[in-house]
Amino acid sequence: MLEQQADRVMALGEWEERWQQNKIGFHQPEVHKMLKKNIDKVLNGRTGVRFFFPLCGKAVDMKWLADMGHSVVGVEISEKAIRQFFEENNMTYTEEPVPAIPGAKVYKNSEKNISLYQCNLYNFSNSIEGQFGAIWDRGSLVAVNPGDREKYAALIISLMANDCRYLLDTLLYNPDLYQGPPFFVPDEQVHSLFGSSCGIELLQSEDALTDKQRNWGLDKFLENVHLITPKSN
Repeated sequence: MLEQQADRVMALGEWEERWQQNKIGFHQPEVHKMLKKNIDKVLNGRTGVRFFFPLCGKAVDMKWLADMGHSVVGVEISEKAIRQFFEENNMTYTEEPVPAIPGAKVYKNSEKNISLYQCNLYNFSNSIEGQFGAIWDRGSLVAVNPGDREKYAALIISLMANDCRYLLDTLLYNPDLYQGPPFFVPDEQVHSLFGSSCGIELLQSEDALTDKQRNWGLDKFLENVHLITPKSN
């Protein structure tokens, strides 16, 4: 069923436009329940964990984790989203260029240890901020162009420290009925993308169908949460 969306492409400019026009139905004003429910499995007894948020938007989850004493690094194409994150959470921030990524900027709040990079995700690498002890992927793998998933997975794996615990949120529905985004990512593809170098555990599978998805023409909509960890060398 992957072929239905294989050629779907969203240009970065389209995502920026959605933010400019405030078409951000994907943004959630509350901390994501799947993160809350599984945070102990992600932390695994650790404190002061470095979290990576791919395609972070202005997710309130970032402040929630920072308030718990963790540090957060996010990547987002929309400058408006990043500025709104800090302003809506009443946080001061600095803005500076990123010499290693032409055209990129990093916005930082040093008090909470949050750094958000405004750039193309694929221009980010472990040479910029090293590797991470945790990754929260909600609305990222399901948002990247389906043809870029191998490249995306390679980047994520390169950002995982040996003790990294990667929480991945995926969506299952009939791609004949809706073209996305968010895109359909079956469990089999999660295994083909990450299974050779990581262990994968399905933590939860929940019926997430609401009127929003019904309006997309769907009658079934599942949300799966996976815990992905590097295989020990």
